[in-house]
Amino acid sequence: MDDKQIISLLFQRNEGAITELTTKYGKLCSQLAVNILNDRSDAEECVNDTWLGVWNSIPPNKPESLISYVCKLVRNLAIKRYHYNTAAKRNSHYDVALEELEGCLVSSKDVESEIESSYLTEVIEEFLDSLKQVDRVIFMQRYYFSASYAEIADKTGLTEKNVSVKLTRLRSRLREFLKERDCIV
Repeated sequence: MDDKQIISLLFQRNEGAITELTTKYGKLCSQLAVNILNDRSDAEECVNDTWLGVWNSIPPNKPESLISYVCKLVRNLAIKRYHYNTAAKRNSHYDVALEELEGCLVSSKDVESEIESSYLTEVIEEFLDSLKQVDRVIFMQRYYFSASYAEIADKTGLTEKNVSVKLTRLRSRLREFLKERDCIV
């Protein structure tokens, strides 16, 4: 079933829409939540909360891209759960990925709130548009989906070392790109 049909079912308040969402995007949402939380039971709860969030927000919202809408919901819920779970602790799996970007995004704010700013978002989108597809995939897998080097290597057919080197170079390019656009103080 395509996304427009699922959205139509949601507007009709047909519970089959949730079944279709689970079938179509359940695995992706689970993996995204697990990558952030590193805990399957918390991830499952976030995914279930995502389906509830979709049910409660469509209608009135009618997203252009259902996959982006769903991924953003599950990612935001997982990040909230992550902060709750690690209020006084350090979870190296997710923190390491964010710390890699901190060298590019110098700010008095934390990385998540800085990324939410609209200008920075536009600049990062412009940066991503300038990348080759494989580099864009690597960047997004690491910094949006919180995938490990091994997972990225597996998906792209590269070695973990090659992924590591590419990410180092991409962060360097991003830092320069942001400096050129006055995004770094």
